[in-house]
Amino acid sequence: MKLNADQITRLTEIRHALHAAPELSGAEHETAEFIRSHLVSLGPDDVVTGLGGTGVAAVYDSGRPGRSVLLRCELDGLPIEEISDLAYRSTISGCGHQCGHDGHMTMLLGVAMMLQENPPNSGRVILLFQPAEETGKGARAVINDERFKSLQPDYAIALHNLPGFDLHTVLLKPGAVNCASRGIRIALTGRTAHASQPETGLSPALATARIIERLDGLSNCERLDAGFSLVTVVHCRLGEQAFGVAPADAEIWATLRTVTDDAMGTLVSSAETVAQETARHHGLALNISYDDVFSACDNDPALIVQLRESAKRLGLTIRDLDDPFRFSEDFGEFGSAGASAMFFVGAGLGQPALHNPDYDFPDDIIQTGTSMFYETTCRLLGENGR
Repeated sequence: MKLNADQITRLTEIRHALHAAPELSGAEHETAEFIRSHLVSLGPDDVVTGLGGTGVAAVYDSGRPGRSVLLRCELDGLPIEEISDLAYRSTISGCGHQCGHDGHMTMLLGVAMMLQENPPNSGRVILLFQPAEETGKGARAVINDERFKSLQPDYAIALHNLPGFDLHTVLLKPGAVNCASRGIRIALTGRTAHASQPETGLSPALATARIIERLDGLSNCERLDAGFSLVTVVHCRLGEQAFGVAPADAEIWATLRTVTDDAMGTLVSSAETVAQETARHHGLALNISYDDVFSACDNDPALIVQLRESAKRLGLTIRDLDDPFRFSEDFGEFGSAGASAMFFVGAGLGQPALHNPDYDFPDDIIQTGTSMFYETTCRLLGENGR
């Protein structure tokens, strides 16, 4: 089953409206209401709002025993100023949909259109519009929401569009598919002094330089396997902008990245040791904190088989991935709730990369992603003859 021309036209209009009005992670209030208002007209048996903050879930329940299939997309945009001359470019200063979440939401609304016409004969389908993916907080917040217990799925599936690959190509990989990552914030505190007498204070300058050097030495990027580790220093601040004052404070931000959660634990321990030893050597107070914490994302092999069969039935080109991606996805959290898998759809060879200021989701793949979601859902519910 595929969307008809009128449905594609309507979904394209919806995608453009979403693109023009992005909201940042955790603040997707208007986006969530926009989605809710469209969902209620598409025949779900229940719509749950405020999940994990601003999340929305539409439930299509057959009322008969069977499996529960959750399809997930993301509500949030990015803190990026869009650079484009599109008629539907972002109207929100400093915020844009440069990751294509507007397209992902549109695809799930397309699935809702299909389910309205052909509701499940057994089990149920849950369409989850998740908040705060970009910060790594959303999936965890949804799963920890008490109301999610009643939505507990047997299977969870998500997709991401992927520039740099031919349009409509379905990219698959069992096992490790997205890296674990987290941001570490290292704060050092000493004592200010007059710049003419720095010896009377306690400056964190040399310690800052040493920590950056040692953090860089923790990277091992030769292969994207279980031993892979990458530390990227993303921000550094030292003292105040005053030529007469030797600094007392410094802050170093770095992103830690590994293929597995176990390796992340080891890398975190190593990074903390670097900070602790250096701070102690220089007599500085130390505070370490974390943000943007993403678990590794591992695809269930059996679900990848189902996705492969769906792509074959739809006549789509399939590409098998040899290595996981370095980027992270908080969809990995759903692996704790049931079997989960994320697949990817090529967004075009000439397309700007994700998070580029001129990126725009290609409307041509709305049909592709929607059909993959729907076909795989039917297969998992035992209705692949539909």
